[in-house]
Amino acid sequence: MSKAWQAFPDHLRLSVRLTPNGGRDAIDGLEAGSDGECHLKARVSVAPEKGKANKALIALLSKSLGIPKSTLTLISGDTARKKILRIEGEPEDLIRRLCAVTEGG
Repeated sequence: MSKAWQAFPDHLRLSVRLTPNGGRDAIDGLEAGSDGECHLKARVSVAPEKGKANKALIALLSKSLGIPKSTLTLISGDTARKKILRIEGEPEDLIRRLCAVTEGG
């Protein structure tokens, strides 16, 4: 299974499948979709209205990875379940943090 992220010299791009109204804020590991693409599964407790779910996703990832919210940017999927986020930082460090959060990836 391919990874849910792509490394670049100064950032990572992370594919996420977000479930709003998920009852709690949590990262549920990695999953391969029917198209074979891998993504991080996340859920947030807020409704997908006026960008609240996207903000909650950024807050969840920031807290889980131990990085500032300002390093996370939503680059696609504003109103879709599948999203791509740009995470500024040193790729190797970010990959280590993601692997720890997803229990070894």
